[in-house]
Amino acid sequence: MNVLPQLNFRRRIHLLSWARRLSILGGVSAGLVLGWTGRFGWLVAGAILVMTLLGALVSWQASLRRQFIREAEFPGFLVGKLTAAFPQLQRRDTDLVLRGLRQFFMAHLRSGRKFVAMPSRIVDEAWHEYILHTRGYERWCKAAFGGMLHHTPAEVLGNDARRNDGLRRTWYWACKEESIDPRKPTRLPLLFALDAKFDVEGGFRYTPDCKAIDRAAGSDAYCGTSFSDSDSGSGDAGGFGGSESSSSDSGGGDSGGGDGGSGCGGGCGGGGD
Repeated sequence: MNVLPQLNFRRRIHLLSWARRLSILGGVSAGLVLGWTGRFGWLVAGAILVMTLLGALVSWQASLRRQFIREAEFPGFLVGKLTAAFPQLQRRDTDLVLRGLRQFFMAHLRSGRKFVAMPSRIVDEAWHEYILHTRGYERWCKAAFGGMLHHTPAEVLGNDARRNDGLRRTWYWACKEESIDPRKPTRLPLLFALDAKFDVEGGFRYTPDCKAIDRAAGSDAYCGTSFSDSDSGSGDAGGFGGSESSSSDSGGGDSGGGDGGSGCGGGCGGGGD
């Protein structure tokens, strides 16, 4: 499949943004005229038409943003930065890491731009390097999300349900991206598997199912099913941090952090305007 140039993506997304604004402006102007002249039947019909048009434009723009995140090229310097930071990576390995970054970005978009937490140290490295090139990163975020995806401190899966929301959202949407049942996973989505795959020092390791862990042997690894544990205390969307509801954003701020090793969490989080 041919990949459209980034500029083409951006122009189309930008044009749709303006089309939405003009539709609202035109609808309001027409409504005022029709209301002033007493044509209330036409006013109702016009309002329905405008709402239908706006819904179509919003859906079209969201689809285009998803396509942009999946297909638009990342800057070439990220490959060199990753291999410098992680010498064990081959060229094809960096492609996987950047695919994991796309998965993280997709989680932010598909959650309605709510806070999402980064579960991978190696993907976090790629994200940090991109952020340092502020203008290019800002342009990319504008096309992908309509605004900046800001960096916030680490999140870990702990006792505070609201603090867990960011990581649960990431898990949910990363699973959805790979057609994995987030409640009964048989494998890990890429974003949650990369640190272990590349044996990242201080990285975060996960396993799909807690039943595979012998806790009596002293394992402190967390598992995918922990993200939807009914006893986790998360009060919305069946334990997935608002991923399937319109609950309020969990926000950012400092958390318990993570210093490496096995577990759910670590890295950084982003989002929450």
